[in-house]
Amino acid sequence: MLEQMKKDAKFSEDRRYRYVLSRIWDDSLPKIMFIGLNPSTADENEDDSTINKCINYAKKWNYGGIYMLNLFAFVDTYQNELYYEKDPIGELNNKYLKEYARLSEKIVVAWGNNGAYKGRSKEVYDMFNHLYCLKINKTGEPHHPLYISSNIELQEYKRRA
Repeated sequence: MLEQMKKDAKFSEDRRYRYVLSRIWDDSLPKIMFIGLNPSTADENEDDSTINKCINYAKKWNYGGIYMLNLFAFVDTYQNELYYEKDPIGELNNKYLKEYARLSEKIVVAWGNNGAYKGRSKEVYDMFNHLYCLKINKTGEPHHPLYISSNIELQEYKRRA
């Protein structure tokens, strides 16, 4: 039997900011939240390769859905404009991070090397008590999910000082 995937996304009115992307396939199982760097092309209808990878991890770990949020809610596929945007974080981003953390059994940080921009990775790290990651980069930041083995297991994430 094919599972029915419920897809949703919360954008700013002008769609320049995506605050939340959700993919739910089993309401009876717990959900897991991923925090990336910034949104790319995925929306309420379409997935991108990062979302597909996170869905596959979540299914493997026996979760019923994912919530994808980001350090920066500004939509920018190649990060070309992220560093020039006046407010790349987005007015409602912290509100949604906290709200969806309460709905999630675990929080996986996966923003890659550029999370320290504007002190953002430390700010978000300090919001939560228990964080997990797939792997830790040489810089001490959590690895982005795209270029990691599909068989990796979660590990606790402790930020370097």
